[in-house]
Amino acid sequence: MSGTAEKASKVPLPPLTDGPHSKRLGLVALVATLGGLLFGYDTGVINGALEPMSEELGLTIDNEGLVTSSLLVGAAIGAATIGRLSDGWGRRRTIILLSILFFVGAMLCVIAPGLGVLLVGRVLLGLAVGGASTVVPVFLAELAPYEIRGSLSGRNELMIVVGQLAAFVMNAILGSILGHVDGVWRIMLAMAAIPAVALFVGMLRMPESPRWLMSKGRYDEALAVLKTIRSEDRAEAELAEVRALVNQEQKAHETGISSVLKNKWLLRILLIGIALAVFQQLTGINSIMYYGTIVLGEAGFGRQGALIANIAPGIIGVVGAFIALWMMEKINRRTTVITGYTLTAVCHLLIGISSLAIPEGAAIRPYVLLILIVAFVGSMQTFLNVATWVLLSEIFPLHMRAVGMGISVFCMWITNAALSRFFLNIVDAFSLTGTFFGFAAVNAIAVLVMFKFLPETRGRTLEKVEEDVTTGAIFQVRKKAESTN
Repeated sequence: MSGTAEKASKVPLPPLTDGPHSKRLGLVALVATLGGLLFGYDTGVINGALEPMSEELGLTIDNEGLVTSSLLVGAAIGAATIGRLSDGWGRRRTIILLSILFFVGAMLCVIAPGLGVLLVGRVLLGLAVGGASTVVPVFLAELAPYEIRGSLSGRNELMIVVGQLAAFVMNAILGSILGHVDGVWRIMLAMAAIPAVALFVGMLRMPESPRWLMSKGRYDEALAVLKTIRSEDRAEAELAEVRALVNQEQKAHETGISSVLKNKWLLRILLIGIALAVFQQLTGINSIMYYGTIVLGEAGFGRQGALIANIAPGIIGVVGAFIALWMMEKINRRTTVITGYTLTAVCHLLIGISSLAIPEGAAIRPYVLLILIVAFVGSMQTFLNVATWVLLSEIFPLHMRAVGMGISVFCMWITNAALSRFFLNIVDAFSLTGTFFGFAAVNAIAVLVMFKFLPETRGRTLEKVEEDVTTGAIFQVRKKAESTN
């Protein structure tokens, strides 16, 4: 790090102040997180739409797994490619493209006469979901001042769970009122078109990421954007800080994946990002989100009862996300993540024990399992999901942010797709008991991995995180702190 970069990173920034710029920042975040809402709705709606869809189209259990996992495979491709596209094309324009993909994918699913067209629509939705999962958190992190970066970036995860809850509620309402009507699942899927249009229209009026503009040497435009979402003195100070870092990277010719392979600390942070993404999926959270009604049916609920009961995990997910946003600026990220994996492992263990101990047909069985599933979802949303997305958006240096985020989220979606594709087969082979005992074991491993390797980022600017990651200081600080305890 050059003297200029070091100096810029050490000069304190002017404090945040309230004003019209604060409201503008909130509006930009609200519009951008409609991508998160669509992410949540399009992944959650299959939960209630799958059974009537299967009946109308004559899908087998393998076809059902394919319909669910096709979106996730598309999401993996979208995460790996669209994040990289945003590096060259811009965050704002990429999100506008995603809104179009969301709309077209939803309409193809709605009009699908059979499995083929349905899969094409699901893959297009997956591309949009994967792109949104990569680009929107980065866009928010690059817009946010470091003092509130965690809570602002975390709003995307809040909107994801709001979207999932909206899907569960819509499924329950439509299933109860129009469950006897052929094609009710098409109405469930069509609802996603509304926020897709809102995202397209809204992003046309939103600014580009100032940090992306600076990475392209467009400093005047970046300053103009910063002055709309910061006080004037704060905007100029942030511009100077980021400009020094960008200049240093350009002199060192450090860009993209090539710099990662040449620096052991960058490679290490990439592996940590992959571990964060993969372990989050191995909690099994999305198996509950996609197959919740089926799992609750296995627990003992009837079809209509499962649709209604499935709203409970959605509600607790939203409540947990609100609590997580409150915690982001008050509790260290490491503490939050380690606590989350500990609680989910305990919940999985209790679900497995309860499903084994309480006989099938017992009146109390479905309600005990529902309470434990709600506790699991609440633990995930409060301690893990928001923290995971926030960490992924802030641990990578600017020059590898889209690449690092893209690779990590690609691995997340591949894990998600594989688990979702075979989840029903796993439950069929090992029962609910064996499945959740397996999840408990994996989460116990996650606790150990996060305790050993996860760095702390709370209270640092993105530029300070970048400096400390590049030099390895972010890992050494944790070791020194542990040695003094």
